[in-house]
Amino acid sequence: MRSDRRRDRRIKGNEENTFSLKNTIYIVGTILALGIIAFFITVMVYNNSVDKLYSDLETKELGELTGNGERTNETSNTIEEASTNLGKTVNEMVSEKKDTKTTSTENEEVKETTTTPKKQETEKKEETDTVKSENKITESNVDKKTETTKKETKKEEKTLAFAMPVEGEVQKEYAKDKLVYSETLKEWVTHTGIDIKAEKTTVVKAAEEGTVIAIKNDPRYGTTIIIEHSDGYETRYANLLTAEFVAVGEKVTKGQTIGTIGDTGAFEILDEPHLHFEVLKNGEYEDPTSIIK
Repeated sequence: MRSDRRRDRRIKGNEENTFSLKNTIYIVGTILALGIIAFFITVMVYNNSVDKLYSDLETKELGELTGNGERTNETSNTIEEASTNLGKTVNEMVSEKKDTKTTSTENEEVKETTTTPKKQETEKKEETDTVKSENKITESNVDKKTETTKKETKKEEKTLAFAMPVEGEVQKEYAKDKLVYSETLKEWVTHTGIDIKAEKTTVVKAAEEGTVIAIKNDPRYGTTIIIEHSDGYETRYANLLTAEFVAVGEKVTKGQTIGTIGDTGAFEILDEPHLHFEVLKNGEYEDPTSIIK
């Protein structure tokens, strides 16, 4: 019985609490809603007041500005003059800019025209200097080559001092353009060299430095050595006993032993032992005594 009463009291208390909470929520919500509505109303009223205030001010200022016609006209004239002056100023500035640009272009053209002849003169001068320099170099090279040639010629002239290939008496002279009598052939014949008398096996020496170009057994003059010299000269040593001292292609010096005197020359076999010596210049026979010094 008591427990039922207690349960009823609890249920009743809970119902009262629930009712009280709901009432509280309704009250708070109503207050918030009224506050929000009041806020919006206040904002709208404020905005309307501000708009009205600005509108009144604009109307007043406009009335003051338009109240006096002369002032309005003066203002309009001033604005027009300012606009005119501004337009004029802009046009003048554009025109002045064009004039300045044109003047600058003309100055540049004049400057370029003035500079071009100077540039051409400078280029011509440089070309002339270059040609002169090249001519000087060419002349210098020619002079150097000429000097070198002269030195080489002098050197050749100095070195070409032929000596007697063997010491002895000339028993038969050079006779290219006349005839001499041959004891062996028993007739008158030409003689393209000189015969230098010397004992058999006497050493024969090179008359000048050169290169041995041939060693042969000539059917007329027997064992023969041919030496080539500079400046187109060539010497021949014939009627030798032997030629074993040198070889073909060997370079010999002046006075170097090249062979010995013998009796191998068939055309001069009856003559006393001697060296048959010939000299040629560019393939032409010359008198050996004319170049021996």
